Amino acid sequence: MQTTDRIALDMPPVERLEPVHTRGLQAVMGILRLLLGWTFLWAFLDKAFGLGFSTGRDPVTGAITFFGEGQAWFNGGSPTEGVFAYALHAGPFQGLYEGLGNVTMTAQGPAAAPPAWIDAVYMISMLLIGIGLMTGVMTRIAAVGGIAWMAIFYTATAIWPEHNPGIDEHVVEAVVLVALILANAGRYLGFGRAWQRLGFVRGRAWLA
Repeated sequence: MQTTDRIALDMPPVERLEPVHTRGLQAVMGILRLLLGWTFLWAFLDKAFGLGFSTGRDPVTGAITFFGEGQAWFNGGSPTEGVFAYALHAGPFQGLYEGLGNVTMTAQGPAAAPPAWIDAVYMISMLLIGIGLMTGVMTRIAAVGGIAWMAIFYTATAIWPEHNPGIDEHVVEAVVLVALILANAGRYLGFGRAWQRLGFVRGRAWLA
């Protein structure tokens, strides 16, 4: 009994209470973390390189111009311009987001010229959140960042969704991210266990 107690005290605080006790549920939480991580990482990759999904595909011919000039972020494109110009559905927040994106009305419809810092914050955060969730390293910080973006996406593009009086996938994904935090999900199917044993992480649950 004393040996068991000593081992428990030697464990980092984040390991003393394992929130998820069954292997099946641990695997599910790990898979959810990986799936959400990939959605954030893919948002970065597609917009950075113009891989032909949300970015780099001709809407008429369907042809893909990889790394296309003026489309891929690394080749002068703006990853947020389309959202500001065509996807805003923000209700009381409409003016706020139109101001952030420098949205103006033209004869061809709305046009946006978001500042470079907004594009940079969006892309860098998508990359870091995606890596954090995919690896299980600093999962809690990554999940908090993901929740913040889900709130932004919801209030900018999906508040009062068309097919539901109040809930859409952004709300659902935010709740899943909360579950990942509470489950300490970086420990499952990731590098979280090894990360949390490092000296500067022990005792700092927010770094888990």
